[in-house]
Amino acid sequence: MIQLLKSRIQASIDLKTSLLSNDAILNNVQNIVNDIVTCYKNDGKVLWAGNGGSAADAQHLAAELSGRFYYDRPPLFSEALHVNTSYTTAVANDYSYDVIYSRLTQAMGRKGDVLIGLSTSGNSTNVIKALEVANQIGMVTVAFTGETGGKMKDCAKYLINIPSKDTPRIQECHMILGHTICELVEIALFPKP
Repeated sequence: MIQLLKSRIQASIDLKTSLLSNDAILNNVQNIVNDIVTCYKNDGKVLWAGNGGSAADAQHLAAELSGRFYYDRPPLFSEALHVNTSYTTAVANDYSYDVIYSRLTQAMGRKGDVLIGLSTSGNSTNVIKALEVANQIGMVTVAFTGETGGKMKDCAKYLINIPSKDTPRIQECHMILGHTICELVEIALFPKP
């Protein structure tokens, strides 16, 4: 049991260490932060979409922006698209689960807003459809995926494709990068004296 625990910790460390030299991901994170800051300076919002563990991560990261991250400051408009269960179940029942996020993106999204989709496979149809609608609106689109990027790689302005096929390790990297994006946005918008 201890050996398995150590192997999982080491796998997480190794994957995160690989990000230190992944210029494509690091540059995309920097550009995402810049676009989110611009979005908020223009009174915009950041929306998040994911399923399962990725939905939990989306909700967690939305809360870091809308609540606070490291220090007290004004709230930022950020929302995970799955949090209204009445809406989600009604649209899934009346239309299709595939359109639960695209319909809300159409209703809530405006040009210059940001949509961040999370899917370890990169193939979640409901997230892909939301990214497609966001692109039509003129939103900034971001795909957090695993190694291949799946179908989402062709739907987003920025691709954060973690170089792994191991779902838990991918999600751990999504969170460290997501947390860092939240921190950098907070610092940029609300610099401490």
